Amino acid sequence: MPLSPEEFYAHATRDADPDGHLPLPSMTGWDTFPFERGGLRTVPLARPVTIEPLRHGEGGRECPACAPIRPTVWSDPNWRLSALGPSGAPLVLLLESRDHVDLPDLPDDLAAELGRLTVHTARAIESLPHIARAHVSRWGDGSAHLHVFFFARPKGFSQLRGTCLAVWDDLLPPVPRSQRDADAAAVAQALATSYGGTPT
Repeated sequence: MPLSPEEFYAHATRDADPDGHLPLPSMTGWDTFPFERGGLRTVPLARPVTIEPLRHGEGGRECPACAPIRPTVWSDPNWRLSALGPSGAPLVLLLESRDHVDLPDLPDDLAAELGRLTVHTARAIESLPHIARAHVSRWGDGSAHLHVFFFARPKGFSQLRGTCLAVWDDLLPPVPRSQRDADAAAVAQALATSYGGTPT
């Protein structure tokens, strides 16, 4: 039997201090964690709310992704890829479906395309000589329109490995826009060559 929201809350907060602060997680000891442990503490876990907040593009709310203002670096009839910035990571790309669908709603043909396109995009990013890895993330709590993030981890910076790269991206000073744009153009061209579509 799954835990109810209240049972999950009670379970999750059983080790909290009297003010509701949970113990620091093991990740604060990782060499990739971007903060010192001293003085760091968690915020109290809020009680559950049974009705989830509406996301953009849901329940009559406007969907910014359906009328995007970001210029794309690559596109095809079903997908578009944009460079985000400013970013501390050398390159952060956003892949979005053209249709207003979310990940669980993708028809099988688009799901298959997403799988292939994700692999080709990661290959294109990792083909850049100064990039070690392409990290791929989908959270989906802000928008009901499918969007997948690609974070390029720079070569030689093992401290930026793993899930904390998204946090480091906010902490590091922005890379020069000209370098970001050159990297995005190179990825778009590699993607067009290996997968198809058009660099824009």
